[in-house]
Amino acid sequence: MGNALQDQLLKAGLVDKKKTDKVQKAKRKKQKMARKGQAAEVNQATLNAQREKARQIERDRELNRQRQEAARQKALTAQIRQLIEMNRLQEWRGDIAYSFTDGSRIKRIHVGEKIQQQLSNGRLAIARLDDQYEPIASRVAEKIATRDPGCVIINDEPVPVSNDDDPYAEFKVPDDLMW
Repeated sequence: MGNALQDQLLKAGLVDKKKTDKVQKAKRKKQKMARKGQAAEVNQATLNAQREKARQIERDRELNRQRQEAARQKALTAQIRQLIEMNRLQEWRGDIAYSFTDGSRIKRIHVGEKIQQQLSNGRLAIARLDDQYEPIASRVAEKIATRDPGCVIINDEPVPVSNDDDPYAEFKVPDDLMW
C-alpha cells in the first residue's frame, strides 16, 4: 500500500524508487521505536546531556571563583610585600637583643638603642617578610594587619600608666634593664 503523493511523484519522475524506499524505511523505524519505548530513551539521553552540561557549567564557575580568589590573594601578598619593603627602617641593626614571640617560638633580633626604645614604646612594630623580621612604623603595621594579621608579629600599643592606682609608682625601672 503506497502513499498517493509518493506514487504521483514517482510516476512524474521527480523522485526515484530509492528515495521513496528510504523515506518509508525511516518512517517505519520511527514507528517501531515509538512502540518499543525507545523514544523515551532518546528523551532520557537528552536530559542526561543537559544535566551534564549544567554540571560542567557549575564546575567552570567554581574554577573561575577559585582562580579569582587566588589572584586576589596574590595581589594582597604583593601589596603587603610592597608596604613592608617601602616602609622598613634602613639602619636598624645594633647590639641590643630584642626578644619577641612569633606564634609559640621566641625570636630575637639585634637592634640599636633608639629602635629598642621605639619598639618598647609602641611607635615601631615588627613585621615578617618571608623568613626575616623587619621593624616598621606602627601606622604601617596597622595597614598591613588589615590585609593580613599574620604578617605583623608585634605591634604594641603604648599603655597609659595611671599613677593613682600603681603601688610601685615611686620605684622606677631602669631603661637599661635586660632580661
